[in-house]
Amino acid sequence: MFQDVYDVVVVGAGHAGSEAAASAANLGCKTLLVTMSLQNIAQMSCNPAMGGIAKGQIVREIDALGGYSGIVSDKTAIQFKMLNKSKGPAMWSPRVQSDRMRFAEEWRLMLEQTPNLDFYQEMVSGLIIENGKINGIRTSLGVEIKAKTVVLTNGTFLNGLIHIGEKQFGGGRAGESAAYGITEDLIKVGFEAGRMKTGTPPRVDGRSLDYSKMNEEKGDAKPDKFSYSDITSPLIHQKSCYMTYTSLGVHDILREGFDRSPMFNGRIKSLGPRYCPSIEDKINRFADKERHQLFVEPEGWNTVEVYVNGFSTSLPEDIQYKALRSVVGFEKVKFFRPGYAIEYDYFPPTQLKHTLETKLVEGLYFAGQINGTTGYEEAASQGLMAGINAHLKINEKEPFILRRDEAYIGVLIDDLVTKGTEEPYRMFTSRAEYRTLLRQDNADFRLTPKSYEIGLATEKRLRRMEYKLKESEKMVTFFKETSVTHLEANPILEAKETALVSQSDKMFKIFSRPQIELEDMMKFEKVKEYIDDNNIDQEILEQAEIQVKYSGYIEKERNNADKLTRLEDVKIPEFFDYNKIKSMSIEAKQKLSTIRPVTISQASRISGVSPSDISVLLIYMGR
Repeated sequence: MFQDVYDVVVVGAGHAGSEAAASAANLGCKTLLVTMSLQNIAQMSCNPAMGGIAKGQIVREIDALGGYSGIVSDKTAIQFKMLNKSKGPAMWSPRVQSDRMRFAEEWRLMLEQTPNLDFYQEMVSGLIIENGKINGIRTSLGVEIKAKTVVLTNGTFLNGLIHIGEKQFGGGRAGESAAYGITEDLIKVGFEAGRMKTGTPPRVDGRSLDYSKMNEEKGDAKPDKFSYSDITSPLIHQKSCYMTYTSLGVHDILREGFDRSPMFNGRIKSLGPRYCPSIEDKINRFADKERHQLFVEPEGWNTVEVYVNGFSTSLPEDIQYKALRSVVGFEKVKFFRPGYAIEYDYFPPTQLKHTLETKLVEGLYFAGQINGTTGYEEAASQGLMAGINAHLKINEKEPFILRRDEAYIGVLIDDLVTKGTEEPYRMFTSRAEYRTLLRQDNADFRLTPKSYEIGLATEKRLRRMEYKLKESEKMVTFFKETSVTHLEANPILEAKETALVSQSDKMFKIFSRPQIELEDMMKFEKVKEYIDDNNIDQEILEQAEIQVKYSGYIEKERNNADKLTRLEDVKIPEFFDYNKIKSMSIEAKQKLSTIRPVTISQASRISGVSPSDISVLLIYMGR
């Protein structure tokens, strides 16, 4: 029925599991994807959208590395928005509203067309661990499947418990059962486990809403796309979202259910996502706010189902219904299903290496919410990296680890492994100290060559990236070498209310002014001729603009990153005894002994390890 021994078995087919299976199989590993429901592969359990602040950068990075999330998002998008366009390019973040049903369907179709990938539908109830090494999995039917490596991507299913008001029942997602047995097997061999919670809003019937009372939220006039490949195209038609608000009256109704809320009566003891709080948490924590935004998001092109973003809740269903009917535009709302909270097991990620392999069990990898993260994008990126590293381990090759100055994915994994998390971890641009380098527009420059080296990104991808890089650099050179007269420049400068020039000047200098934009430069005949003669597309134009306008910031940040990267080269022996360093603080010794950092740079980022502790460590190591 099965291969004698699989190279990689992936447990769970959410966003992390799907990317893990795709990357391992595309690299040539004989891979098995095991899920409790083949109908729910890559299901969007929460909001029907991909990307957003910092998350959009992650999707671009996944795509640049050869993952599927960007392509699937493009193929199933119903709206595209580039967020934060009023700010600098380090903050620009792409986001798509997705067709939920088509998203899952497209993922399944792409996976089914992936060579080396088998599927099996059943619950995994145990792990086969022998002598500190993973040897396979055991299913609820007692079937044993042998594997060289196993990637656990269990999402919210491990001992999942759903809460709606006073009611609670086992489940990993609405309508799906929880998974039992894996947590217990891991605890037996010494893993530390914890509990987290997340929540989701009610889904409602769009036919029962009055959109004329809400604010329409349209997509970009000139939509972009996620994938750097030419497989997908930008949207031509888009579907609008809408926005409305809660009110003091709505808040009063919600408070009526606080005594029945599992969040406030003590039944839920675990922590939920700080930056995506439930509606009851919001009105409790921000009692001075008279209203909160609600984003009314369609779930697809043809379905009438609507997601009420901002109304995540575990309150009793009657309170949810009564409160929503008091929201403007929702006076006649009909429910498809109420919102709920879910508690689930996770494993503090300080128990992992940077490859996402566990320190305790060789060949066992964790990715996604099992590591304490929240969000499709964070999960997908971990799955991709776990799948890649499982392949590399089997083939006795060097691990694939991204540094903090190379990718948001590098920041994410380093934060988890080095600092751990006690609440659901979500990526923000503020978490990345090198965000000017880690822009959404240059993820292919940063990562496609690396992915090509390990065999995941195709040569076509690499050549496309090289062409874009070469042409954008040529265009920057054009701006540096081409002059314009004061007669040509001053009408444009005057219109933008910036200082005039008295003589000819280089275009680079004119373009560098904050008031001058690309569309202003396009008014110069020399620029128009260059674009026409060289067949320059929008992607190259945007890249050239960023390189001109932000070159000083980019260079400064690159220099800072290079200085700190030197500490990445200072390796710490694997079994280094920190207790023998007498002049180091006790807290530092304990943290370093537990986390076992690989480099001095990683050690310096551990909470409780001070700069003086690092100095002592460097001296002790002969530095």
